[in-house]
This record gives sequence, structure tokens and C-alpha cells, in this order.
Amino acid sequence: MKVLFIGGTGFISTAVSRLAVGRDIELYHLNRGLRMAEMPGVKSLVADVHRPDDVRAALGGTRFDVVVDWIAYTPEDIERDLELFKGHVGQFVFISSASAYQKPPLHYIFTEETPLENPYWQYSRDKIACEQRLIRACEEEDFPVTIVRPSLTYDPNFPIAIGGWGCYTLADRLLRGCEIIVHGDGSSLEVVTHAEDFGRGFLGLLGEPRALGEAFHITSDEVQTWNQIYATIAEALGMEAKMVHISSDFIVSVDAELTGTLLGDKTWSIVYDNRKIKSLVPEYEAVIPFRDGIRRTLAWFDADESRRRVDEAVNARMDRILQAYAKGV
Repeated sequence: MKVLFIGGTGFISTAVSRLAVGRDIELYHLNRGLRMAEMPGVKSLVADVHRPDDVRAALGGTRFDVVVDWIAYTPEDIERDLELFKGHVGQFVFISSASAYQKPPLHYIFTEETPLENPYWQYSRDKIACEQRLIRACEEEDFPVTIVRPSLTYDPNFPIAIGGWGCYTLADRLLRGCEIIVHGDGSSLEVVTHAEDFGRGFLGLLGEPRALGEAFHITSDEVQTWNQIYATIAEALGMEAKMVHISSDFIVSVDAELTGTLLGDKTWSIVYDNRKIKSLVPEYEAVIPFRDGIRRTLAWFDADESRRRVDEAVNARMDRILQAYAKGV
């Protein structure tokens, strides 16, 4: 099977790429070539996807069984992909987001039939609009689309609500004995999924005719509270987390930029029903418990000091929220 990943060097797509090569998939990456680390078994095509003529030149007329766009975020991106691949691909996979599901939710268990509605986060609304356009293309133009909605997927990043994404800032705070912020009382439910577990379910959808015209989320079945998530990270570091519980409403009143990720996603208890992915990929099972997975993440950071980047802007915004809360109390 010949597969093209548009992107392919992000946190999730890198893990999926490694698994794909291990399954003897003929895998191509199309990106700007800014992250030059070679991935054995992957063929690299260099072009800016936002320049369709350059993409066509890089593809050279190659037809792919599957194209996966990991970096489409807006309806304009989808129109570009339709122009590029309509009639030239057996399956087009759009990476959406589980944050597109209804917020606030009417029920804490989400299925693929849960309505898509998010008044808090433009990112999610854009993903919803992308899905709607692709479904129209599928129904009206026979475009062979499959939609995948990752939830909070990690490795080698930390699956957290506040404390920085793609950096070492939260771990550094824990190691220094600093306070960290946990939204609400920490008892809301969350599901975090290791990227390799996601990849095992994801690859089972590629080339699967029954997946065309359908949407899937792919998550672990392990359910935890946010208190448990932060405590497990601290335990893996050999520390005890100094959690300060602050309501989401108060947090976003101090830092409005967190509105999307909190009110638009992580404030609410969320559990995913995975029966649909398992019906098409019966061998799928998330086998990496968080206690083990977070140790893999820490081992990745420990392997190279340059990876342990502390974002002082993240520290500053956390301290600003903590100071405002202490003053208010």
C-alpha cells in the first residue's frame, strides 16, 4: 500500500510513521523539509502544501492508495486538498479533533454520533467546518474520505491542560517543588492515549473500504481524573505534585487564551466509546497504560538535554494565574 502523509513529523504522525514502516507500508512524507531528521524507510517529498503547483511538481503524477493530511485546519485547506487529490486517491484521511464534540456535553460518554458543536474554540469550529465540507464532497462528488478525531494523545509530550505543550516546563516546575495549576477540583474525567496505541488503531483504517464516508475517534479505554494524571507525572519524576485547584472560569478570566483548551475541551468529564473503531479494526486495543507511557515520555526528555526546554512564557502565565488566585482568596 502506497501512503502519503502531508506533514508526518508531528508528535502523533511521527509515531504512526514508525509503525507504518514496520508494517511494510510504502510511506511518503510531504512537507517543507524544515525538520531534517531522517526517518528510515520513509521517502521524503519537499514542497509547501500551501503552494499547490509546487506540490504537483513534487508528486510527479504519483497516485497514492491513501493520503493523510495531518496539518489541515481550515476549510481553505480542504478546498486545496480536494483540488489536488480528487480523482487521484483511493482514500483521503482528514485528521480532525475530538474537541469538535459538543461542549458543554450533554453526556460524558462520547460516541461518533455525538453532535459537533464548540462555541468556545475557533480551532474546533474550523475542524467541524472541514468535516462538513468533506462529507459533502463524499456524498455529492464521491470523494473517498475518512475522518479521524484524535483526543488527548501524547508521547513525547505531556498530556496536560495547563503547563505548556511540547516543552519540559511542567516537569521542571514539579522538580523544583513549584505549585502547578489543576483546573476545577481535579475530579473531572479524562482519557489520554499513547501515540503508539493511537497508531495501531489508525493504521487499521487505511485501505479499509468500510471506513469511507465514516468518522472515528481512537482512544485508550483507561479513564482517569486530572488529579490522577498530574499525580502520575509527579510520581514518575520522584516528586509529589503541589496542586492548586482553580476553577476554569477563574483561569480564563485571568488568561483568556486558555478559553479554548479549557472551556472548549478539558473542563468537562470525557469518556470515549471505542466500539466503532474496534468493529472495523477488531485487533485494536490500547495496551500502554499511562503509568508506563509517561515514563517513556520522561525517558525521551532525559536522553537529550536539549529536549528539556523550559518555556518561561508558560511559567509566567502560570505564576500570573496563581498570584491572581492567591490575591482573590
